[in-house]
Amino acid sequence: MKQTDILILGGGASGLCAAISAKRTNPNASVLVLEQLPRAGKKILATGNGRCNLGNLNAAAHPYTNKAFAGGVFAQLGTDDLLAFFRSLGLYTRADGEGRLYPLSNTAASVLDALRLECARLGVETLCDTKAESVKKTNGGFSVNDRFAAEKIIVCCGGCAAPAQGSDGSGFALLRSLGHEITPVKPSLVQLTTDTKPIRALKGVRAAAKLTLSTGGEAAGEVLFTEYGLSGIAAMDLSRFVLPDKPAAVSLDFLPDFSAEELTAIIAALCQNNPTLPAENLLTGFVPKALGLAALKAALGAVPQAVGSLQPNEITKITAALKSFTLALTGTKGWRDAQVTSGGANVKQFDRRTLESRLCPRLFACGEVLDVDGGCGGFNLEWAFLSGIIAGKNAALNE
Repeated sequence: MKQTDILILGGGASGLCAAISAKRTNPNASVLVLEQLPRAGKKILATGNGRCNLGNLNAAAHPYTNKAFAGGVFAQLGTDDLLAFFRSLGLYTRADGEGRLYPLSNTAASVLDALRLECARLGVETLCDTKAESVKKTNGGFSVNDRFAAEKIIVCCGGCAAPAQGSDGSGFALLRSLGHEITPVKPSLVQLTTDTKPIRALKGVRAAAKLTLSTGGEAAGEVLFTEYGLSGIAAMDLSRFVLPDKPAAVSLDFLPDFSAEELTAIIAALCQNNPTLPAENLLTGFVPKALGLAALKAALGAVPQAVGSLQPNEITKITAALKSFTLALTGTKGWRDAQVTSGGANVKQFDRRTLESRLCPRLFACGEVLDVDGGCGGFNLEWAFLSGIIAGKNAALNE
């Protein structure tokens, strides 16, 4: 049986950071990473559309699920610390106008290479094509697969999202076997499926909107209409609040900067000043033409010839269609399309500052396997990196 001081289960974003942090904290500790895929860090390559949105300047204030628990990590390390960590690996970053952080190279491969090269430099051993299938508590620590023995283990196997990138939920089973509770999981940061009849003519149309879910939750940003429903950042963010198997509707406000009264007055003035204007062109100054036509049909049932024939009550209906374009929600796309897992290991069973298990001493967890998730914009990767650094550090400290 192979013996190591610290055994890390999962070679993704949090696992690689945990390995680096552990070796930097205690250079004499032996650190072994088990990764089930042929190469560590594959999921990193797919993040940020291949550019790796590795963090966000606004992460500390972000409304993470179980924000108080996540705050135990952010109280110790922040975005500046994350950037310093990557600079120590020779990786420099830039921020866009919304605070999203990307490597200067604009390629996710640079992030993965920096992490892998530092692991190699520090003497971290990585075994790929090796899945952690069982964990047992022993007198001296832990046994994994009856092949590996370790004094301490760090579980960072990810969740269930994007299984092709190595996240298959196996970390949940490992933690359950040691007595941990797993809260219900569902796909998050994933596309919404809706009634498609009202939007059949909108496939491929993009628009800015504020989205509100009838069961609670809202998001704002770009929406992309598709053959199955809604995609785009706003729809993906709203998916965090979707309750599986609970009927709901999503309402889109395409002009959130206008009140209903203001918009009604503006549209009424347009109709009065240019009564011969074809109605199909009435809303082209507000939204894409195809979307304007869909709003007119939703409001009036059909598109009239000219705006001069519109009555005050019809103009009010048009405003309502622009401010509250409502679609019945049928659910979300599945794990294959999801970026993040919502749910996971119950954080009440872990110390929020050290990420050590309260039930099983010398076991640590970090990243997506814990019930912490955020919205689009680099928030989930920042959590993965920083929680990995914290878990690795504390696992390497001598008791």
